Amino acid sequence: MAYRHPTADQLRIEDVLTALGNPVRLSVVRVLDAGGEHNCGSVLGRLGITSKSTMTHHWRVLRESGVIRQQPSGRENLLTLRRTDLDSRYPGLLDAVLTGAARDESVQSATTRPG
Repeated sequence: MAYRHPTADQLRIEDVLTALGNPVRLSVVRVLDAGGEHNCGSVLGRLGITSKSTMTHHWRVLRESGVIRQQPSGRENLLTLRRTDLDSRYPGLLDAVLTGAARDESVQSATTRPG
């Protein structure tokens, strides 16, 4: 199965922001930001998600917005973050979103700790 991926010139800010605006999809991007290819199962495991079927929609939104590349590999799909394309089209956007997400997580962790 071949997936449709927009070219870098076809990326649209509204699609990218919609993809990054969902907490589950943002968590996927944070995992993929480590670099390299990741199979879907390993990403699900890192996020603590047990149902692959619940992610089908999220993979599609991320792929069709141009945030990730999804390539079939045997019975799995390999995912990569399209950082180069995103950075060339929208310089600094991905870094700002990921930095903000990390800050939000730190603040939330600090306010929920007992004590």
